[in-house]
Amino acid sequence: MPTQHYFPSLSFSHEILCFIYIHPSIHFQGSNYEPPTMVMANPSLLLKSIFILFIIFLLPCLSWSCPEYQKQALLQFKSSILAIDSSFHTLDSWNSSSSSCCLWDKVTCSSPSNSTSTSSVVIGLHLSDLSGQLMPSNLLAPLFLIRSLRVLDISQNSINGQIPALGFGNLSNLVLLDLSRNRFNGSIPLQLFQLKYLQYLYLSSNRLRGELPEEIGNVTKLHQLSLWGNKFSNGIPSSILYLRELEELDLSYNALSMEIPTHIGNLSTLSSLSLGNNKLTGGIPASMQKLNKLDSLDLERNLLTGEIPFSLFDFKDLQELYLDGNNLTWNNNMKIVPKCTLSILSLRSCGLQGEIPEWISTQTNLIVMDLSKNQLHGPFPQWLAEFNFISFLILSQNKLSGFLPTALFRSSQLSTLALSHNNFSGELPENIGDAKFLSILMLDGNNFSGPIPQSISQISSLELLDLSRNRLSGNIFPVFDPQVNLSYADFSSNQFSGEVPTTFPPNIETLALGSNKFSGALPSNLTKLRNLQRLELQDNNISGELPNSLLQISYLHVLNLRNNSLQGSIPKTLSNLKNLRILDLSSNNLTGEIPIEFVINLTGMIEAPPNRTSQTSGFSAAIAFSYNIFITDFAVNELIVNWKKSKQGLSSNNIDLYFLLDLSNNQLSSEIPASLGALKALKMLNLSFNKLFGKIPASLGDLQNLEGLDLSHNKLSGPIPFAFTKLQQLTTLDVSNNKLTGRIPIGGQMNTMADPNFYANNSGLCGFQIRVSCPGHLPSPPKLQEHDNKEPWILLEAVGIGYPIGFLLTIGIIFLVGYFNPSSPSNSNHHRRRRHHPHHLIRQRI
Repeated sequence: MPTQHYFPSLSFSHEILCFIYIHPSIHFQGSNYEPPTMVMANPSLLLKSIFILFIIFLLPCLSWSCPEYQKQALLQFKSSILAIDSSFHTLDSWNSSSSSCCLWDKVTCSSPSNSTSTSSVVIGLHLSDLSGQLMPSNLLAPLFLIRSLRVLDISQNSINGQIPALGFGNLSNLVLLDLSRNRFNGSIPLQLFQLKYLQYLYLSSNRLRGELPEEIGNVTKLHQLSLWGNKFSNGIPSSILYLRELEELDLSYNALSMEIPTHIGNLSTLSSLSLGNNKLTGGIPASMQKLNKLDSLDLERNLLTGEIPFSLFDFKDLQELYLDGNNLTWNNNMKIVPKCTLSILSLRSCGLQGEIPEWISTQTNLIVMDLSKNQLHGPFPQWLAEFNFISFLILSQNKLSGFLPTALFRSSQLSTLALSHNNFSGELPENIGDAKFLSILMLDGNNFSGPIPQSISQISSLELLDLSRNRLSGNIFPVFDPQVNLSYADFSSNQFSGEVPTTFPPNIETLALGSNKFSGALPSNLTKLRNLQRLELQDNNISGELPNSLLQISYLHVLNLRNNSLQGSIPKTLSNLKNLRILDLSSNNLTGEIPIEFVINLTGMIEAPPNRTSQTSGFSAAIAFSYNIFITDFAVNELIVNWKKSKQGLSSNNIDLYFLLDLSNNQLSSEIPASLGALKALKMLNLSFNKLFGKIPASLGDLQNLEGLDLSHNKLSGPIPFAFTKLQQLTTLDVSNNKLTGRIPIGGQMNTMADPNFYANNSGLCGFQIRVSCPGHLPSPPKLQEHDNKEPWILLEAVGIGYPIGFLLTIGIIFLVGYFNPSSPSNSNHHRRRRHHPHHLIRQRI
């Protein structure tokens, strides 16, 4: 895991600083000072003491001054920022009228060199998070004139460009350099590894790339090195083993490959090692057992193989262990007696078999445990249910079975419980609502039965609730308190019955009730859920007409009512749902026309904004612990739709990237509105199995993002519009079982739509796609625009060549025939009538 780095003590001998603040958590060592015990004192005596201390220590600081050139350098730096961000006020204390820059915010100065001097130099700049504006790296140039700097923090500033090599090379006294959370790119300049006093180097969360240079081993005084969140590649240089004073090493979230250095155990002072989220291969080196000072080890999400060494559990100080997401194996025949006291244990997908290991029962301080994606079976251990401090418990995708112990929900710390895709059964415990701090509860994909406990509605912190794919039943839903934070609720694929429930908090955003036995009309008070973005009611027995009141749920992105018993017409007011991106009304009994107003106002389908990110996608949960943050993502269920002739799941992580309109399998009877061509964001349009008539509008050729179009099983007539050749994303087209005639267009993706079944049972289609030649009298397709594919151009070029060749051949034949056997005028006319025949042959071959 990427560390939230803290800054330990820095030792500066023979100096007293005017400003004790150097950096968060930095203080100075080297004295025998111990904080006095707090005792009750005479108030007047206390005030006198404070005044004396003020005179002795602070007044001299007020007279100290920094060199003029350093003051001017800082003012120039401020001026450069103001040129980019005129609203910048963070450094308002930096002004030319001030007598000394030592009095400015975010500046630390040294003490004077002797008792009679009043001059000091700038040794610390704490310039993190100055401005939200993008800034070029050359803006830092004035700071490189201050060669006395020992601490420089310019993190979180959106600084763009390469790290200035020569500039930082000038700062030869640097002890701490923090460039993290910017936008630096390129490679690490070698000059940084010539800073012989450097102890703390933070380059994390940038855009740096390339190999880690061997020169990294030159900075032998380094205590902390953080490079996570970049794009470094290739192997970890062996020279890193020269950093014998290194205490924290974080190379996670890069693209590092090859094996972990064999002798990494020689870094005996390491307390934190983070190599997760790379592409490292091989096994865990045996030498790692020498790292007996480790309190955090992160090797997750690499390509590591081999057996997990049990020696890792002999580290007495080890608190955090992340080994998940590799190809590691666990020796299930070995029994271990751990010497560590873990707070975080992540062994997801590590080949654990059998029951949940008994040795974990000794880890009573566990806050986070992830054993998901293993082959664990057996019941939920009672000892685990009674852990007092557990906050994150993730056991999904195993084969665990039996009932859930009631003690599990008595925990005062439990915030995330994920038991998805196991074989748990029985009714949910009635006391589930006792887990007052539960925010994520995922019990989907099990065999739970019975009703939902009413107490669940009282968990005010609950944000994500997934009870889908069980055998839960009943027609009375819990009435959730309006103050509950529930954002996502999935009750799909169960056996609930009765009317569609509306007893959810008003701020809910995703409500999935599909594949149950709900019946009756859509309730009018569904509109009180005004923040709904995703409503799924497919595969139920909902009847009646679509209510006009639906338009009041104006934030809807997804509305899925597929496979119910809805009847009546599509209300024109449905077009007021301007944010709709997925609308599925298929497999109902809807009649009437496709309203023109309904199409025109669906602005959410007209244009797909670039770089869209889903607001209704997966959830992530995080818990801060020590200096790390444990983060895990929970993928919510896919949205099942008819996509390109088959049922497919659309990932909830990218749900806002899909735009779909499905009105198939109804009784709609009208012409297809030409205004459908305005929905340019559509990726899938399905109007099949209706009673639509008339011609296919040419405007459908304007649906530039369309991947699938199904117009089959209607009563459409006329030709297939030549404009379909503009559909460059089209991969599926079905116009079968209509009354279409004419030539199937050639060009673009239409040349790949060559499955005869998708054109079957029409009146008179022809074309190479169905291996049926078109009669010679059919008009040629119109000329394509320049951006169209070249196949039709080849056709026209061939025709252009054919005409003169045919003309010359005909003249030659007439001459020869006339020379050897002069014919009558009628025969001569016969030859003239056939003069264009060679060109028709050329067309048919192409």
